[in-house]
Amino acid sequence: MAKRETVVRMSVEQPLWRALAGYRVLTMLYAVGLFAAAHDEFTRPWLAVGFFAVLAVWTLATLPKVASAAACTKRFLAADLTLALTGILLTPVADAAERVHAGGPTLPSIWTAGSVLAFAVKGGWRWAALASTLVAVANLIERGGPARDTVHNVILVWVASIAIGYVVEVARASERTLARALEIEAATRERERLARDIHDSVLQVLAMVQRRGAVIGGEAAELGRMAGEQEVALRTLVSGGLVPVSRVSEDTARGAVVRAVDRDEEAAADDGPVDLRSLLAPYAGALVSLAEPGAPVPLAPAAAREVAAAVGAALDNVRRHAGERARAWILVEDEPDEVIVTVRDEGPGIPEGRLAQAEGEGRLGVALSIRGRLRDLGGSAELISVPGQGTEVELKVPKDAGEKGTKNVDDPRGKAEQR
Repeated sequence: MAKRETVVRMSVEQPLWRALAGYRVLTMLYAVGLFAAAHDEFTRPWLAVGFFAVLAVWTLATLPKVASAAACTKRFLAADLTLALTGILLTPVADAAERVHAGGPTLPSIWTAGSVLAFAVKGGWRWAALASTLVAVANLIERGGPARDTVHNVILVWVASIAIGYVVEVARASERTLARALEIEAATRERERLARDIHDSVLQVLAMVQRRGAVIGGEAAELGRMAGEQEVALRTLVSGGLVPVSRVSEDTARGAVVRAVDRDEEAAADDGPVDLRSLLAPYAGALVSLAEPGAPVPLAPAAAREVAAAVGAALDNVRRHAGERARAWILVEDEPDEVIVTVRDEGPGIPEGRLAQAEGEGRLGVALSIRGRLRDLGGSAELISVPGQGTEVELKVPKDAGEKGTKNVDDPRGKAEQR
């Protein structure tokens, strides 16, 4: 049995890391440019040149460190912030005192903000608050007091970094919630798929054993009674229990990950569309009339099998509720955008509210074997019934259904237990 893994990855955090890497390079070049434009005014330009040499090598060498949260370690963040603080504190030593007091830029200039933002993206708003506070203290020491422009820059970095850190935390929480929702959806679909398989096979056999055992009597009656008990238990399990899907959690730095394993038994053999008429032809007989177009009705293989299985479930309902000798008609219509298959019988019809009652009792023939299949294909199944005038089931499926992968591959002669 072939298996196909569908991986869904969501991350608003990863683009922030790419933007941060670009920001660090650009601001490093900006800081070097500021120094080059005013190097004659520096009292110790050789000290500034040494710092910028270290800054350039560090920025380029640590680009992989700001590629993801996993690569951005606490040790790197500490060293990065230390380099920024060192550059700020070296400014009054390398630059002229007049420029420092006049509000001239520090040696690392706005490169320092990149170091603070790395804290924000990695650890959220609390880490951002810590880093921006240390930068604020260093700037106050560099200026020798709380000058107006220094306070303005400090507050700007502090607010921006905390805001970004908070947004990152909210985004991570949202991704975890979405991942959990996808897990629940995948588990629900897997449960419905298994419910259809069980409904079309195991429950049918158990119900038959129960009926035949009651007719034969003796030890067979006891066997039938046990089969009836197991049928009830299995119905309860199918209608109420979630079947967990295979899933793994990978590098959280790249976003929440859900890996759901889907089964597609004949994916390797699906080379192209199949003619739906060929799958419906076996249903035709003395009591079942098939009306079909003269030209092929192409559908994706998985979609064609699901439609055929739904038709089989509808015909099984006809035999069960209208009698073994009841007549039925299958009409296939090939529309430009969809295929419509109608199954009509001459039975007694369905009393009002019977379908909802059957579904509440765990009898999921219409709910899963028919409507569930069409819903998974992006189509619909409408049931029209008037007591005393028979029942009509109209199945509609889009022409492109199943082309991007279908979750279920069932035998087209699948059986439905009961409405």
